[in-house]
Amino acid sequence: MKKYSVDFPARPVFLNLAQIKLPVGALTSILHRITGVCLAVGVPFAVYLLDLSLRNQQAFARVAGLFGNLAFKAAMVFLVWALAHHILAGIRHMLTDVNVGSTLHSGRRSAWSVNIGGLVLALLAAGAML
Repeated sequence: MKKYSVDFPARPVFLNLAQIKLPVGALTSILHRITGVCLAVGVPFAVYLLDLSLRNQQAFARVAGLFGNLAFKAAMVFLVWALAHHILAGIRHMLTDVNVGSTLHSGRRSAWSVNIGGLVLALLAAGAML
């Protein structure tokens, strides 16, 4: 019976993460996970603000006043991008699960479409907030 052995390097190998180039499909998949976490954190705040704005006129004015703050607008645009990207990437993942667009060429094309589509929707939201 043969014994298999693995030769380990004598010292640890340093991986420079800045030099690793990910395929667009991998980047889209990683962003899908990141946007899921962002939504899990951000949506409860958005629901709270919606609830607050529906209570009375003074509360609505207070929430509407938040949109005068540039940091708040940026956070809302980021949340819109996260939602758009997460939905588009989720649809892409579900379609590839049933072998729609699962070839290399169509997978790359759909990954680019998801990334660009999320940015376009976020830019439209930013334009609507001006």
